[in-house]
Amino acid sequence: MDSTPEKLNFGKSLLVPSVQELAKQHLTIIPDRYLRPEQETPVISAGAEVPVIDVQKLISGDSMDSELQKLHSACQQWGFLQVINHGVTPLLLEDFKREVIELFKLPMEEKKKLWKQEDSLEGFGHAFVVSEDQKLDWSDRFGILTLPPHIRKVDLFQKLPSKLRDIMEAYCKEIKSLATSIICQLAKALRMDEEEMRDLFNDGMQTLRMNYYPPCPEPDKAIGISPHSDADAITILFQLNETEGLQIRKDDVWVPIRPLPNALIVNIGDMMEIVSNGVYRSIEHRAIVNSNEERLSVATFCAFNLESELGPAHSLVGPCNPPIFRRVPMHKYLQDFFARKLEGKSYLDSMKVEAKDDKS
Repeated sequence: MDSTPEKLNFGKSLLVPSVQELAKQHLTIIPDRYLRPEQETPVISAGAEVPVIDVQKLISGDSMDSELQKLHSACQQWGFLQVINHGVTPLLLEDFKREVIELFKLPMEEKKKLWKQEDSLEGFGHAFVVSEDQKLDWSDRFGILTLPPHIRKVDLFQKLPSKLRDIMEAYCKEIKSLATSIICQLAKALRMDEEEMRDLFNDGMQTLRMNYYPPCPEPDKAIGISPHSDADAITILFQLNETEGLQIRKDDVWVPIRPLPNALIVNIGDMMEIVSNGVYRSIEHRAIVNSNEERLSVATFCAFNLESELGPAHSLVGPCNPPIFRRVPMHKYLQDFFARKLEGKSYLDSMKVEAKDDKS
């Protein structure tokens, strides 16, 4: 596939300093570039908790229908859920957690070997930084494309600590299996042609992003990650420690997610909102920071096949249910997404049929 490499250059992002290194300086005030006065203070909805789905019940047993209905309404009303009995090996999660923590503990000269290049979105560093005066998030990230194997940056993989590389390999495989189970159940709940969903997700793209949020001297003036919805089909988040920080916008209120022990957090991405023709909704979320504790997480972004065309599922649209989103080739959709800064659901809005964009 000669054309694949150019499709995979989804764009670039300006290089930014390491926040972890900044935090080591024991600052009492944060640099201007991290000041985010526009951030809304968290108006927290008391008592609201995201739905919990038991994956074992979902795929087998008598309660399958009721669990499927629970999943369907969670995706319609929340766009976020926690999954238990998800089948990802507990020992693997522990091992992976340990190696990710070690990755962020590497000395700066080692990290520099893994730092992203100007023309790439992989490695240590941020995506979505499009100008020198753009405000920055109070976090460090390490991103890497993991599946399908032929799209990997082999040199980046080879530079990773070997233990992390081996464990990450196993983790990616188990997460892929979980994502496939969930995606097939979503097709069933939507009454979509399951073959159509399988074709979209077969050989789909998987990206890992490891996040490190250091303590912040002025947490009320900064943000860990700007409010956004994810561009993918579904995201599976593994939170590595107890520190809270993830919040979702529901009914115009920021609701904190309190990770359950041994659970993984799953959310609907823009691709799934498009394929479901708006039945499922990708939800804006953000990460806040605090002054005392670091927070670590790993997000796995599960996207459709790069060779596919993205648009409302053919089996869901018709004269009574016209498409509300445009159809575009997957790689173009991703290139356009990475060319902008993260800004709520603005990119998804540009995909709507009535969107007045110039499609350039």
